[in-house]
Amino acid sequence: MEIKILDNKQQVAKVFSEYFAQLAASTDKLTVALSGGSTPKIVFDYLAEHFADKIDWSKIYLYWGDERCVPPTDSESNYKMTVDHLLSKISIPEENIYRVLGENDPEEEAIRYGELLDATLATTKGIPQFDLVLLGMGDDGHTASIFPNSIYLWDSSRNCKVATHPDSGQKRVTITGKVINQAKNVAFLVTGESKKEKVKEVINREGEFNSYPASMVNPTSGELIWFLDQEAATGI
Repeated sequence: MEIKILDNKQQVAKVFSEYFAQLAASTDKLTVALSGGSTPKIVFDYLAEHFADKIDWSKIYLYWGDERCVPPTDSESNYKMTVDHLLSKISIPEENIYRVLGENDPEEEAIRYGELLDATLATTKGIPQFDLVLLGMGDDGHTASIFPNSIYLWDSSRNCKVATHPDSGQKRVTITGKVINQAKNVAFLVTGESKKEKVKEVINREGEFNSYPASMVNPTSGELIWFLDQEAATGI
C-alpha cells in the first residue's frame, strides 16, 4: 500500500492524473472502473483540461464501479457526471464506454453488467480483472456502493449486486469485493475533513475499521494507492 498526501484537492487531481497517464502509456489497453462523487469530478476536470491530448484515449476502456439506478440524463447519474466533466471533452471511441444501464430493472442490470465484465475483461482465477479500479470513500466508510449496513455484499460470489442506499433507499448497481480485489491496481481518491476519522481508522486498522467496507479493499496484486489531501489525512 502506498499513501500519497497532497496539499489540496487540486493537487490530488494533478498527481492522480499523472499516475493515470503513466499507466496508460505503459500498456496497449487500459480497462478502468470509474467512481462517482465530488473528488472524481475534480479529477475528471483536470484530466480533460490537461491530458485530453496527452493520453491516447482510444486504448482506454471505461466502466463504472457503481451506478445509481436512474436514467443516464439524470443529475444523480455517475455516467452523466463523467460525460459532463470528461467524456464530452476528450476523443474516446463510443465503443470503449460500457455504462451501467441505470434506467433498467436493477436486479436484471446487475446480472447483465456482471456478465458484460466476464465477456469483455481478461479473467484471472475466473474473476474479471480491471487494470485500474477507482474508489472513493464516504463519511460512513462505504466504498463503491457497498455500505456498512450491507457489508455482506462485499463477499458475494457475483460480479455485481444491487445495493440500497441506507438513507434515501435509492437502488444502485455495484461491483463486489472479489472484482475490486482482483484488479491490477486500485486507487482511493479521498478528500475533505469529513473523511479524516474513517481514513485514520481504515489505514491504521483501528477503532471500528472492520465494519467499514473501505477497510476490505486489499487487492491481491498489492497495488493499492491512497490519494489524500491534507484535510482527509489529518489523523494518520
